[in-house]
Order: sequence, then structure tokens, then C-alpha cells
Amino acid sequence: MNNTLSRTAHAALALVIAVVLAACGRTTESDTSSAAASASGPAAEGVRQALPQGWRRVAGPGVGEAEAGEPVLPASVRSDDGIDVSVKDVSRIIAGGDDVIAVLEALGQGDKVFAAPTNAVSAAGRQAPHRFLFNRTTGVEGVLSLGGSLFLGNSVRRHTALAAKLRAVGQDAVIVDDLQPAPEKVRRVAAAVGLAEAGKVLAAQVQAQLQEAAAIAADAPGEPRVIMISATGAGGAPTVAGADSAAGQLIGMAGGLNIGTEAGVANYSALSNEGVLAAAPQVILVTEQDLQTFGGADGIWSAYPTLKQTPAGEANRVWVMPDLQLKYLSVGSGAGALALSKALAELSAE
Repeated sequence: MNNTLSRTAHAALALVIAVVLAACGRTTESDTSSAAASASGPAAEGVRQALPQGWRRVAGPGVGEAEAGEPVLPASVRSDDGIDVSVKDVSRIIAGGDDVIAVLEALGQGDKVFAAPTNAVSAAGRQAPHRFLFNRTTGVEGVLSLGGSLFLGNSVRRHTALAAKLRAVGQDAVIVDDLQPAPEKVRRVAAAVGLAEAGKVLAAQVQAQLQEAAAIAADAPGEPRVIMISATGAGGAPTVAGADSAAGQLIGMAGGLNIGTEAGVANYSALSNEGVLAAAPQVILVTEQDLQTFGGADGIWSAYPTLKQTPAGEANRVWVMPDLQLKYLSVGSGAGALALSKALAELSAE
């Protein structure tokens, strides 16, 4: 499929979208309620609703796993906040997010997730003995009261101050930042729990899938315009995936032009109905959990009425992906990128 917009028009649209996004404000989706449901692999398979006619599920079945055996402890690692940590006990892990939990599951360590975010929907996260709200204001007393043996955070931005306070009172704390590439995150999570060698195997699987996806994207004849919408963020208002979101990065790797990336905005940001129309997406992308949170198709069209007037809306081209293959940089990223690259290549060839 040939893009109907010239480079000049693209640049103009980027400016329009950026202005609209700036006017609407910005937020980070990880600071609000977001949930995930995986279609396959070690992470949980959520209850999937039937899709409207013409909509499509895009999911990669090959989420990696690795036989890990027993952790080798103590594990000496450098936390992503720049602190060297010697991890001595991984039997009760307080996990900062589904991205690190998914790695633990893939390594056969899901039963060691002792506490997880309230919005976690990975299998180990949902089954954790304790659920806790993790954000910028999470207090050290609350984390210590859980009785965990290791705090495994997933955000330098949100967890650095907390990790420092935990270490000051003797609690091991390691941060594996959520913004780094998926294979590196896999390696670092595995090393933090004493499974460095298995982590290398698992990371290699993810890397191979990402490379295959990139090769498919490189051979595709076009770069379809993609808008990834979320039901959360911006104070509870619907948002679109921006430049450094996991979804934005994956869309680019898979050969699509992410609307939020084109606009040069970060994280998840609100987008006005005028901005949606100006963006002219050819594909509307949404995760399984966000589809449920929107309230199905009617909720999506209600949240963004002008979506129906875009090329994607007029073609009824809405693709639904597992959250852990789109919204997080983790073990599911390779499978998600591969599935999306194939779907986008098919669209480009039409």
C-alpha cells in the first residue's frame, strides 16, 4: 500500500499532533492503572471477548522460556540506579511490574513473586500473596511491611528513591529500568535473581525474534501509519502511545509509523479528536485489556469519535494484541514484534 501523504504533509501533521498533544497535557501510563493479558507463553492468558466482524487479533505464539534450575546466590549485580547490590535471597520477590514478572515466569520462577502491583495481570502477578500500589509516592514502610526478601523495581524514575531507602534499612533492592531494550532487560532481571546463564539463553530467543521482525519490516513495500490507543493515562482519559513507550518502539521495529513517535511526544499522551483525524492512521491498535477497559468497540468509538473517519476507521481495521506482547518491553516483545511485522507487511502489499 503506498502512503498517500507526502513527506511535507507528514511533517505538517506531526506539528499539528504535537501541538494538540501539548495542549492536552502529558502523563506516564505506568503511573496510572494499566493491565495486561497475554495470548500465549508463560504469562497469563486473559479472558478474551469476541471481536466485531472485520477486526483482527495479532499475536505471536512463540514467547520464550528457558530451563533455569536453582538460582546461584549471592548474585552481585549493578542496579540501574547505579548501585552495586549483592542479592542473597530471592524467595519472596516484590516485583515492580509485569515486565519483570514475565521474565521470572519465563525462567520458571513465577512462584517467587511475593508481591505485585495491584494492576498486574500476569499469572504470577495475579496469584501473588500480596498486591500493592507501586508509583512515585510508594512508601518504604508499606514495602517493608510486606516482608519480601528482594525488591525488584522496573523504573529508575519511580523507584530510585524507594530503593535507596530500602537498602538503608537492609532490604535488597535492584532496579531494572523499563525503558531499555527487551533482551537487555531479560538478561538483567535474570542476573538479579541468580540466573544469569539462563537469562542469556532467554534473551537470545527474544533477540532472534526481534531481528526476524526487523528483516520482514525492511522488505515491506510501505510504512503503514499506526495509532495505538489506550484506555488509561492522562488522568484517566484515553491516550495514544508516544515515542518512548514500549508500544511505540515495537510498532517502529515492526515496520509501522507510530503516530505518537511522529509527533515527538513521550510515554502515553492525550490526543484530541482533531488530532486523531489529522493523524490519518491506517491501523488502529489496541491491547486485549484496553479493549475490555474501553468497554468494547462501542467504547472505543465513543472515546475517539473521529477514529471512524480515518482511513483505519473507514476500513474497520482494528487489530487487537496481547498486552504483554505490546505494552511492555519483556520476553513477549519478540513474539509481538514478529506478529505485528507480518501483519503490517501484508497490509503494505495490498
